[in-house]
Amino acid sequence: MSAERVVPATDVVCTPSRGSIDAVERYVYQLCQRFAQRLQFHGWHHVSFVRAKAVEFADANGADQALVETAALVHDLNYIVERNSPAAAGASLRLQILDVAGVATRTAERIDEIVRDAEMAGRHPDISLEAQALSDADTLFKALPVTPVVLAHRYLAENGVSLRELANKIVTEQQTVHDEGYYFYNPEAASTYSRWAEANLQLWRCIRESLDDPTVEQLLRAVS
Repeated sequence: MSAERVVPATDVVCTPSRGSIDAVERYVYQLCQRFAQRLQFHGWHHVSFVRAKAVEFADANGADQALVETAALVHDLNYIVERNSPAAAGASLRLQILDVAGVATRTAERIDEIVRDAEMAGRHPDISLEAQALSDADTLFKALPVTPVVLAHRYLAENGVSLRELANKIVTEQQTVHDEGYYFYNPEAASTYSRWAEANLQLWRCIRESLDDPTVEQLLRAVS
């Protein structure tokens, strides 16, 4: 981050300026490019998708779009800090980037809160509208029919986990929120994408079951 620091105008929760958001984008893009080999799954392609969809969902649910857009840009910085880590691991880097970009301290803290609340592993039905918009965008990326086909192997490589560990993580984290009715918070998103989510969860349940077959296990050892 070589640009000069932009001095925040206030230390209360406020809407980030376009200039601050653009600065955050530049910093995150530079980091994604620098660590592209490490961020095979959570790289700029992921950030860009989540950002675009999060802004759409924020517009639909009445959330603060600038807060949501900024949160989407910084939501996965933990994967730069520590491999296979929770969102909290990226807090220090997240707050540093927001500070340098001129985001007021309290607003930066609120953005960090949005990121943590939106995380699949710990979210609940009563998170803020901003966290809902971010969560729906990030969840949609996971539920896309193309994700297990095109990107699952990248997740395994990026995070150093086995196929069984990934299957367990997906089913454990996502099945409960799906069954309890808040896999997607936005009703239109739920209506449009729930079929994909159900198919995705069914696929990963089947993958997990298949790994208990010794012949399948032997096959995987042979091709790896």
